[in-house]
Amino acid sequence: MLSSILLWGLIALIGTSRGSYPFTHSMKPHLHPRLYHGCYGDIMTMETSGAACDITRLMNCGIRGSEMFAEMDLRALKTYQILIKEVGLRHCVDPALIAAIISRESHGGAVLKDGWDHRGLKFGLMQLDKKIHHPVGTWDSKEHLLQAVGILTDKIKAIQKKFPTWNVAQHLKGFFLMQ
Repeated sequence: MLSSILLWGLIALIGTSRGSYPFTHSMKPHLHPRLYHGCYGDIMTMETSGAACDITRLMNCGIRGSEMFAEMDLRALKTYQILIKEVGLRHCVDPALIAAIISRESHGGAVLKDGWDHRGLKFGLMQLDKKIHHPVGTWDSKEHLLQAVGILTDKIKAIQKKFPTWNVAQHLKGFFLMQ
């Protein structure tokens, strides 16, 4: 899961092959659009092998598979571009990371039914598990995304506390590995 999330975040960060910067442009006007990475790590420096491969998905795996999924989700994610930037800045989280999680969890909301996954267990763009969290707001609201990103940062902080000798990249990677 980590590898595909990070690659989707990378593609969301740098845009499509046409060179757009959909999730970082104008966030910090004094910085080049690709330099902002928040307080929890720079996904540009993390290694990834792409989407997981199995016998039934040999055509849609690895780096190319992740690129393909990211391209498919980019249109849906652009709907939330401003919201993702605002929430990212509020929580000091790279908007590309938020976009990557939204892409992985809900394909930009495209696969949700009234905000819920197909089993009715997870809610919102970042898919909060109702067994663990009480979702607030509507599934695609700022209130809900603030809650979800707050949960993300709380979990990363818990990993930072548990593994104080790890570097920033290891803390971020540890979050995904422990999900």
